[in-house]
Amino acid sequence: MPDAPKPQLTAEQDAYLRERSDLMGAWLVLHAWGVIALAMALFVRWPNPLTFIVAMVLIGGRQLGLAILMHDAAHRALFKNTRLNDTLGAFLCGWPVGASLTLYRPYHLSHHRHTQQKDDPDLVLSAPFPITRQSFWRKMRRDILGITGVQRRLEFFRYEMGDDPSRWQRCKNLFHAEKYFLLTNLVLFGITAAAGVWWAYFVLWLMPLLTWYQVISRIRNIAEHAVVGDNDDRLRNTRTTLTHWGMRMVVAPYWVNYHLEHHLFVFTPCWKLPAAHRMLIAQGLGPHMELAKGYLQVLRKATAKNTDGPDGHSASQRKSPAMI
Repeated sequence: MPDAPKPQLTAEQDAYLRERSDLMGAWLVLHAWGVIALAMALFVRWPNPLTFIVAMVLIGGRQLGLAILMHDAAHRALFKNTRLNDTLGAFLCGWPVGASLTLYRPYHLSHHRHTQQKDDPDLVLSAPFPITRQSFWRKMRRDILGITGVQRRLEFFRYEMGDDPSRWQRCKNLFHAEKYFLLTNLVLFGITAAAGVWWAYFVLWLMPLLTWYQVISRIRNIAEHAVVGDNDDRLRNTRTTLTHWGMRMVVAPYWVNYHLEHHLFVFTPCWKLPAAHRMLIAQGLGPHMELAKGYLQVLRKATAKNTDGPDGHSASQRKSPAMI
C-alpha cells in the first residue's frame, strides 16, 4: 500500500497556527463564565420547566467548555503568557469542574504521543466500541440521572485518599488533592448566596455538572477516537465531526469537534482549528481524513454491535470496565 499522505504547512501557515493570544484566551474564559451567569439568571428570573432545561444545557455545555479551555492550557495554547496560561487555566477552568491541570497535562500528552496505540492511556475510552444501542442508552440513563457523575467523583476520592491505614492521613491526602476544587466551589456558593439565591449553586451548578456535563462528555469522547478508520494512520485514528452551530453550542463548545486537526497541530489554540481544517482540505487531504457529518452519524457507527453478552453487557465492555 502507498504511504498515507502527510499534511504540509508553509512557514507562514505554521507561524499563524502557532501564534497564541492573551486577549483571545481571556475572552474565551470570560465567555464561558458569562454564558453560565446568563443561564443562571435566566432561570432565576423566569423559573419554569423550559428555562430550567435551557439553563441545564447551557451551563453543562460551558462546564465542558471550561474543561476544554483547561485542555488548551495543558498544551500551553490558551494564553501566550505562560504564567497566565497555567494559573487561569487551573483556577478558572479546571478546578471549578473538578479537574487538575497539573495532573491532566502529563496524562494527556502521553495520549498524544501514543494515540490509539497500546500505551495510550485513553485507549480504554475507545476500545469497547462498537457497543449495542441498548448498552449505549443504559449509559445515557446513568449519565442524565447523575449516577455516572457521582460514581466518578467517589472513585476519584478513593484514589486521592490512597491506601494509608490512618483515616486522618487519608483525609489529609484528600483535602490536599481537592482543596482548590473546594475553594473555587466555595467561591461560587458565596457568589450565589450573596445574590440571595444560595440554592442556585446546587441546582444550577452541581446538577448540570453531574448530569448534562456527563452526557456530552461521553458523546465527545466517543466521537474523538471510537470506531475510527485506522489506528496507525494519523489522518484516520482521530475524528473531526463536522456539525452546525447549534450542535456545537450545546455539545461541542470551543471548536472541540475539530479533534483531528488538534492532534495534527497540538500547538494550535482551539479558536484556530477551523483554519487548520481549511488548510488540510485545501491540500486535498479531505478524502484521507477521518471525518463525520454530525454526531448522529458517529453514534450510529459506535452503536452498531448487534447483541449483548450473557450478562447484558457487550463483550467489549467486559474487557474494559472503565466508563467513558
